[in-house]
Amino acid sequence: MMREKARDALRQIKHRVITLLNREEMDFLDKLGKDALFSTGRKLSYNEILRGLIDFSREIGLSGNEIDSEDALKKKILQQYIYYMHQNRQQPH
Repeated sequence: MMREKARDALRQIKHRVITLLNREEMDFLDKLGKDALFSTGRKLSYNEILRGLIDFSREIGLSGNEIDSEDALKKKILQQYIYYMHQNRQQPH
């Protein structure tokens, strides 16, 4: 029980990630956050946006297999999303 609590505590530790984005990429993140603000009254932070994208990738089962570039990553995300939706679609009763 104590080991499980220690393991859970380690999972909660936040780690700093530094990334370099160009102006267009930063503008896109700003727009996402501001769109949320105007539609919900709450602006999403860069961290929330990136964590959401990571959570989504994990949920659809994205892996790094066969990915060697940004373009390959984009294709893999789309393919994995389509597969995930196909596997999880509601069957008619």
